[in-house]
Amino acid sequence: MYTRPLARLIEELQRLPGIGSKTAQRLALHLLNRPAGEVEALAQALLEAKQTVKHCSLCFNWSAEDPCEICRSPQRDRLLWCVVADVRDLIAVERTREFKGLYHVLGGLISPINGIGAEQLRIRELVARVAREKPQELIFALSPSVEGEVTMHVVKDYLRPIAPNLRMTRLAFGLPMGSELEYADEVTLARALEARQEL
Repeated sequence: MYTRPLARLIEELQRLPGIGSKTAQRLALHLLNRPAGEVEALAQALLEAKQTVKHCSLCFNWSAEDPCEICRSPQRDRLLWCVVADVRDLIAVERTREFKGLYHVLGGLISPINGIGAEQLRIRELVARVAREKPQELIFALSPSVEGEVTMHVVKDYLRPIAPNLRMTRLAFGLPMGSELEYADEVTLARALEARQEL
């Protein structure tokens, strides 16, 4: 139906999350209608991001610098940390402009059905970092789902022996159960941060 280069472009676009065949087709045709300079700029931005953006060695945020901009910032509260599953969740919390501490990105949630256990997440790195940097409070900003609950309790069990006085809180239940944190609006997420609860 399509000439081979166009079919390949559509195939590659369909690999992106949330992009179905019709959207991929629409994007491919849009790109073909753009000036070559714009398409080259997009291709160059993709390559540059892939080559230069890496995980921060401290918090595992994506950054072109190591440590990342958040970990290096003197304005951040180094005693208050927010534990998130994914960088998308970090971005969602940052959008509220309410949180002024540091982060730790776990890299997912425990999900035995999907073959993801504690050893696949960055829990060991969090434990080592807590032992080294001694924060006063960890806020668990994990999705209010079964996987989020299990992950939070497993991390808490790992941390208790090495940091018995560490305050551990969770976001308040202003977020609907089973929803994804990255889709929460800023007001709901900000209120959930303000009304966090002790574990």
